[in-house]
Amino acid sequence: MTIPTELIGSLPRSPELLTAMAAFEAGRLDGAKLAAIQEQAVCDTIETLEAIGSPVVTDGEQSKHSFLTYPVEGLSNLSADGVVIPFADGHQRQLPALASGPFRYKTHADEYLRAARRHAKVPVKQAVVAPSALSLLYPAAGITGYSREQFLEDLVNEAETDIRGCLDAGAHVVQLDFEEARLSLKLDPSGGLLDHFIALNLRVLSRFTPAEHARIGVYTGPGADQDSTHSLDVDYLGLLPKLLQLTVGNFYLQLASEGDPDRILRVIADHLPGHARVFIGVTDPIDPRVETPQEVRDRVLAAARHLPVDRLGTCDDAGFAPFADDQSTSRETAFAKIRARVEGTALAATALNS
Repeated sequence: MTIPTELIGSLPRSPELLTAMAAFEAGRLDGAKLAAIQEQAVCDTIETLEAIGSPVVTDGEQSKHSFLTYPVEGLSNLSADGVVIPFADGHQRQLPALASGPFRYKTHADEYLRAARRHAKVPVKQAVVAPSALSLLYPAAGITGYSREQFLEDLVNEAETDIRGCLDAGAHVVQLDFEEARLSLKLDPSGGLLDHFIALNLRVLSRFTPAEHARIGVYTGPGADQDSTHSLDVDYLGLLPKLLQLTVGNFYLQLASEGDPDRILRVIADHLPGHARVFIGVTDPIDPRVETPQEVRDRVLAAARHLPVDRLGTCDDAGFAPFADDQSTSRETAFAKIRARVEGTALAATALNS
């Protein structure tokens, strides 16, 4: 018996790639040269992941400015004054806002997947932004001639296209990044916003078959940007029972940074759907210390006391650089943590098989 292990998605960009991205934005580098540098970064990332034994890889989101806004970068009908996401250390991220309709994606994630698969010798997963996150682009004041309900219908259509395109292009798993789930309970402690997010994501997922659900997953965590979080202070137990209602085959859950993981594991065990596998976070990307394989092994064995081993997997708590300009973690540290996860998961599987 083996225990599957996967990374969440993003990896730090190299200084050379960041320099090239800045030069392109300043008009000092043309698009073709930037694309060539990005492709080389994707190739280097995949080759390194394969070399350290990762059984599933991603492109490290090397060609994205962020996991959140890749579908809308370059659209002409956006303004800069969208929702602000505050982090515990005081820094903020701000979403754009939709200024006029209709809403359409400019870029779909299968473009990144097809580029990655050209370089990969092992299965490739593809992260996509959850429609719930993009629902925040619609302004509270509304848009004349373009109702919120019409926006949501267009958003659902685009999100379905994004997921289906990746499934059709051969993704091992399509992972919805639902990082705003825990944050929603901070913004609205009543749970109403979370209920809206869950309903919207279910609306998209209802368009897929059970066989397709088996290749779709959902990731959630409290944010991981510049070594800070936006909602780690929100009780996980307010989120998990509702999150685990989503009709997907895989859940990727931050856990390594939780103070009382057994408390969380008991809730997961009580609510995990019978068709699903849960990947638990066993490394913490915002902790600069590299976990040892033995620490990872022990975290897996602790989870196996609560969860059936045949429905257990491991992951990192988050992506290592969800926003391209996040240089708080080096590529070397990120790859070292991934190696520890891969090796520690294998040690746990050996222990459980003995």
